[in-house]
Amino acid sequence: MSANRSMPESTVTPVLGYASATEAADWLCEAFGFRRRLVIGDHRVQLTFGDGAVVATDGGGTAGGSDSVMVRVDDVDAHHERALAAGARIVMPPEDYPYGERQYTVEDPAGHRWTFSQSVADVDPADWGGELVD
Repeated sequence: MSANRSMPESTVTPVLGYASATEAADWLCEAFGFRRRLVIGDHRVQLTFGDGAVVATDGGGTAGGSDSVMVRVDDVDAHHERALAAGARIVMPPEDYPYGERQYTVEDPAGHRWTFSQSVADVDPADWGGELVD
């Protein structure tokens, strides 16, 4: 799997919605021992714990508010084709993003959202407005 400074190294990354991502990150660091890895404006914070990661994002506050799971894959287009062949409901087709990732989002039969992400470039977070903390 390619490296990208804009993405945590973990393969599976839960993305959890909170009323305030920054306040949630403060609490998760204090209460659970997470560490800030990357701060994106005031709406998104990547946190690490050991070799795992979680993303706190604005847009929630209740279970299921904007919760999703992000999974890093080697070939997002092949993965997308596999999901389509299995009848998955594509929410957002594969697209390249300025932070060096090619991603698509799909909804599973229970309505859970999954974003599959392939690193396509090693991008300095400062180039797109992020702040690498760790």
